[in-house]
Amino acid sequence: MTDPEELPGTADTPVARILGDAGSLAATDPASTGALWRLAEPGRQLDANLIRIPPQGSIDAHAEPDLDVLLLVVAGDGTLGSADGPHPVESGSLVWLPHGSVRSVTAGENGLSYVTVHRRRPGMQIKGRPGV
Repeated sequence: MTDPEELPGTADTPVARILGDAGSLAATDPASTGALWRLAEPGRQLDANLIRIPPQGSIDAHAEPDLDVLLLVVAGDGTLGSADGPHPVESGSLVWLPHGSVRSVTAGENGLSYVTVHRRRPGMQIKGRPGV
């Protein structure tokens, strides 16, 4: 293993950091639902979220038109609905959701927690009217 003091870099060089433990975050208050954590580091090129769905809860069918999404189940189990039918998922399942694909997620009887990762969306921009 390399001694961190031997690695090249300057004060402006980005530094790798451990942001947390997905298993521990997913194990917090079982009543919590929705986004439990979001990647918020400045200058990032990725977005990531830790999502919890309560037991038997679901996220309706939808499609992401612009971004591929990687989904990693970190706790619980459930079903991923897709155009080719339902797919069971459980802790450790790694799923690629290509842009344009329709999907839904339904949690099992113990709920479902998963991390999503995708390219960061560009910020909203105000543009002038065409022809002005």
